[in-house]
Amino acid sequence: MSELHNNPSPAESTWFLRRLPDMDEAQFSQWQALLEDRTGMTLPAERRSFLETNLAIRMREIGCSSYQAYYETIVFGPDAIREWSTLVDRVTVQETRFFRDPDAFRLVADYILTRPREQFRKHALEAWSVGCSTGEEPYTLAMVLNECMNQLALQPLYGVTGSDISSPVIEKARAGQFNARKLQGMEENMKTRYFRPAERNTVEIVDSIRERVCFTRLNVLDLDKAPMHGMNIIFCQNLLIYFRRWRRRDIVRRLAERLAPGGLLVLGQGELTDWQPPGLQRVPSEHVLAWIKRQTDEE
Repeated sequence: MSELHNNPSPAESTWFLRRLPDMDEAQFSQWQALLEDRTGMTLPAERRSFLETNLAIRMREIGCSSYQAYYETIVFGPDAIREWSTLVDRVTVQETRFFRDPDAFRLVADYILTRPREQFRKHALEAWSVGCSTGEEPYTLAMVLNECMNQLALQPLYGVTGSDISSPVIEKARAGQFNARKLQGMEENMKTRYFRPAERNTVEIVDSIRERVCFTRLNVLDLDKAPMHGMNIIFCQNLLIYFRRWRRRDIVRRLAERLAPGGLLVLGQGELTDWQPPGLQRVPSEHVLAWIKRQTDEE
């Protein structure tokens, strides 16, 4: 894979500034198929300009002059795996913030506070944030679990796992540093309790929360290989909207398999309609789409 020189020639500079030609139907279909095959995500026709823009930015960075040449780099190139990871990071939406869906996190808190306390004395409470992006969601879950444990006067016996397909966002999540705007809408006492000032006008998660959260790279098409089992809470919001209906159902089935009996699954509103996942019971709520895994007779 070629790279741009530090001091490009006039011809190279002209190429660098030149607008790439529009992507034709065949090229767009080829990229659509690649993205869906590898990630499960569908890219509708109205998102073609979004794809063109992100491909063009990356192509200029590495000195690639055509969509076809870049496609071949992604599929057949000697550095294809690393380059694919970089591209996935560019074309997946990562805009999020702490307590993005307050109703959902209140439901999580109510769920914990109404469980038998003995359950949390015997076993660690395990939560999983699927499609965690840069970490705001799993860290929020950890804060909610910590607040609940304090309210129940219990030791903080819990852990949160965040997973995402993008390696770069996982690295950002592990760093635990955020722009202050990500905290908009949070109560001031929560900000004070769980964040401290960091470098360059950022804030960072306090150690007591960071040590409870771990991150891993995971493609939701590979859930059958995921090591997570017996989870008490699975949080999967704003991810399923990128998938076809049949694949959404398949993902939810696989997530349900990884819930402990009585475990809670939280999705985004409108992400799954007109379908009842087997083995799950809908939580009555006007504002949150959630289910609890049914207990069997043997459990």
